[in-house]
Amino acid sequence: MTITTLSSRQFNQDSSKAKKAAMDGPVFITDRGRPAHVLLSFDEYKKISGRRTKIADLLAMPGIEDVELEIPQRSDLAQPADFS
Repeated sequence: MTITTLSSRQFNQDSSKAKKAAMDGPVFITDRGRPAHVLLSFDEYKKISGRRTKIADLLAMPGIEDVELEIPQRSDLAQPADFS
């Protein structure tokens, strides 16, 4: 992973360079010498954001209709709560 640092001016003048650099690692964009923003590839963002896949997205996947789902019989039945 390569970390690239660009000033705001460099970023504004050559954003395609920043996008290419983001494919290899984060790009820190500075304002007056201080880090102000970070540019990441979308895949890297998904990895670090902890975004979970929704079951609706999984069920909408092509070919999912061919997957067999076996749901085991549950043996641990619910018990009434004891509030004493």
